[in-house]
Amino acid sequence: MKKIFCILLCSAMILTSAPLPAEADNGYINVYNWGQYISDGTDDYIDINAAFTKATGIKVNYMTFDSNESLYTKLKTGGSTYDVLFPSDYMIAKLIEENMLAELDFSNIPNYRYIDEAYKNQAFDPENLYSVPYTWGTVGVIYNDKYVDEEDIGSWDLLWNEKYSGKILMFDNPRDAFAIAESLLGFDINTEYPADLRASAQKLLEQKPLVQAYVMDQIYDKMEREEAWIAPYYAGDFMMMVEENEHLQYYFPKEGFNLFIDAMVVPRNAQNKAGAEAYINFLCDPAISGENMDYLGYSTPETEAKQYMDEETANSPIAYPSQEVLANGGSFLNLDVSANQEMDALWLQVKTMGSLDSYGHVNGFEIWAMALLFVGLAVYLTAHRIRRRRRIAQRCAKWKT
Repeated sequence: MKKIFCILLCSAMILTSAPLPAEADNGYINVYNWGQYISDGTDDYIDINAAFTKATGIKVNYMTFDSNESLYTKLKTGGSTYDVLFPSDYMIAKLIEENMLAELDFSNIPNYRYIDEAYKNQAFDPENLYSVPYTWGTVGVIYNDKYVDEEDIGSWDLLWNEKYSGKILMFDNPRDAFAIAESLLGFDINTEYPADLRASAQKLLEQKPLVQAYVMDQIYDKMEREEAWIAPYYAGDFMMMVEENEHLQYYFPKEGFNLFIDAMVVPRNAQNKAGAEAYINFLCDPAISGENMDYLGYSTPETEAKQYMDEETANSPIAYPSQEVLANGGSFLNLDVSANQEMDALWLQVKTMGSLDSYGHVNGFEIWAMALLFVGLAVYLTAHRIRRRRRIAQRCAKWKT
């Protein structure tokens, strides 16, 4: 009954939403978001993008990425134009530093007033010129209580436990993966010391033989179907996965964990900035945010939105942990260029080699050579697929005649 009430209320809010800027009353916007990170109409929840189009006439071309790093690479290399992005805190700082974001016109985002003060003026955007919080959350360990012994849980070291070899998943992005190793080794998750980064890479190499796969969105199927039993991931995604498999559990590692904010931003080259700001404003409406977060399981930065959420979700100690638990969390900061390059190079070695190079630091020539090799292989495979499709098309044409 509450679900039906919320949907009806959201519909009413759509019809009475604040008027759009004149230049945003038609056309379309390109939205680039994380996979499975918006209510899409399944399970009787509201379809956010369809509701926005109904309210504004603006169509949403919705695309997804699976890590902050892949988002950054896509933006940096060009060739694609987006109007709204959903990066995490440290990546927002990086995009601001590199002058890749547009300042927001908050007169087009009146619902910003509903964002709690605790999520404003963060280190990644101290003057709140470029971003509006979308969600916040934590990174912890998900495990299956059918297969994982209770005495083994509580620490990040579960991901290095040989007892579960072949059933462990790991993040497929360097920042999250390194943060776990850094926490386990007692380093700051924002360390820039080459020795710390190298020690963390060595720790990840020690884990590699136990890892079934490095994943992002693939975690859903693997954990829900019990192909894997242990994985580090985001609390909000756990809230969705546990609905599919009641044996999944979640804990906050004692060594500490990442506490993050994902926010909505507009790139400098956006083609429909006013439409993008209308979209951000729509997502900030408490009724829309409440329904959206109820579906996602992630934590809302708007206290007002909780009244539109299922009580169990709004009161979940996983989605909304106590202040005592949160005190053990830490947020990512944007690392300097040299530290980012060192981490990326070490991560490439972890993923592709059996050991780190024998020198004190990363061998840049080897890394570039490997990168060029991968690019060449990708070009070859793409060309091969194109030739194969042409042969199939020609064969089909012969059949038709």
